[in-house]
Amino acid sequence: MNQTCEQVKEYLKKIRKYEQAAALISWDLQTAAPKKSIDSKLEALGFFSTEAFRLSTAEEYGSMLRELSRPEVFAGLDEAMQVTVRRNYRDYQRFQRVPQDFYTDYITTSGRSEKVWEEAKRAGDFSLFAPSLDKMIAMTKEYVGYMEPDKDPYEVLLDMYEEGMDSAAIDAVFSELKNGLLPLLSAIRAAGRPDLASLKGTYDIEAQKKVQDLLLSYIGFDFDAGAAAESEHPFTTGLCHGDIRVTNHYNETLPLSSMFSAIHEGGHAIFEQNIDSAYINTAAEQVNLMGLHESQSRFYENILGRTPAFWTPLYGKLGELLPPFKAIPFDTFCRAINDVHPSFIRTEADEVTYCLHIILRYEMEKAIFQENVPTDRLPALWNDKMEELLGIRPENDAEGILQDMHWSEGSFGYFPSYLLGSVYDGMFLKQIEKELGNLDCILEEGRIQEITAWLKEKIHRYGSIYNSREVIRRVCGGEVSAKPLLDYFRSKYSRIYGF
Repeated sequence: MNQTCEQVKEYLKKIRKYEQAAALISWDLQTAAPKKSIDSKLEALGFFSTEAFRLSTAEEYGSMLRELSRPEVFAGLDEAMQVTVRRNYRDYQRFQRVPQDFYTDYITTSGRSEKVWEEAKRAGDFSLFAPSLDKMIAMTKEYVGYMEPDKDPYEVLLDMYEEGMDSAAIDAVFSELKNGLLPLLSAIRAAGRPDLASLKGTYDIEAQKKVQDLLLSYIGFDFDAGAAAESEHPFTTGLCHGDIRVTNHYNETLPLSSMFSAIHEGGHAIFEQNIDSAYINTAAEQVNLMGLHESQSRFYENILGRTPAFWTPLYGKLGELLPPFKAIPFDTFCRAINDVHPSFIRTEADEVTYCLHIILRYEMEKAIFQENVPTDRLPALWNDKMEELLGIRPENDAEGILQDMHWSEGSFGYFPSYLLGSVYDGMFLKQIEKELGNLDCILEEGRIQEITAWLKEKIHRYGSIYNSREVIRRVCGGEVSAKPLLDYFRSKYSRIYGF
């Protein structure tokens, strides 16, 4: 193998060690760190992140990437290293333009901003968070401006989270969805909601954690290659190959929330656990294609988890671990997990209205970055858009603009990937049924691991070798389309609600 290629792999291994330390500190900050340790840990987070950044922008590294980028050398690299050289040299050129002092400040400001957001959310008071958000917006614009000075900042952010996507493509897909979903939601609302009074009650938190472990194991999460903890906002993080971690948030009156968060985060984790070990220390190991990543979490959560057949082999075990479910008829449970109605909290929304939650956030981000709407006007704009799309208006900021952590850490441009993931799922479902057979039959017989194996073979094992559009072409034989998702929604919910 090319000597420079081996040197790059060793260099990437060194960068990964610093990134792993930073990820572990970030995990601790969001799960178990005592309040008095925060400043010290933020300082350490800044140090390790800055060291990784310094290595990724060093001239030594750039020289190696330039050598491997030469056409006659590049042609001799394997696919994973070609992806690595192409993406990492692009990122090298971007990051070299970012001053190291600014980058350190950006990382530590982001960490502090998350903590301010947590306090503001608990208080339900946006004014506590507004100065931090204002700073994160300004710093994110500056950060992206350093990387790509001649491009629209929001277009750069969209591409960072879903390579190859831009606002024009997203506008087209989201417009098609919006036009199809609003009439569907009206028809569902006209049909009336089911009686779910039997689900009201108190559900032991420790028992909910046992249910989480059951669900994670059932869908294919490997506890020998991961761990679970508790946080304010559920998330998944990969520390290294063989250590992919998930978190959950529990509410003693909302057991379905933690159950579906477990399935969702488990989908993210299974994707990363199944990446071929041959891709360790290459760019292919890190899946920064968040639409593709979200497609896997949302496929497990919604396409599988909200299908009644998924629960046929599990419902008895659910009642054993969480006794209140023994008194809840299976049909009532199935109506509950497919209860479509407008609600305030994105992470607790049903799969239909969830799409509108993401369209709201996408429109908000365009207002922030492309229309320069002032920060103090954002809560009112959020509430107006929620009323327009969902017909409801938040009574406080905690159930409105403060509900998500993403903007506190500077993750602007991430939200659209959630809905793009659902669009991909409609296409994956169609292909799975074509190749494996009827989904209900597979799930009723407890053969969910066949689906996980299919996803691993078709998608997971490749990591980010292919971008999302390439994956759709390879797996489904076509281009990205919202039609299969809308067809799935219309077919499923016309049966459930009888229209």
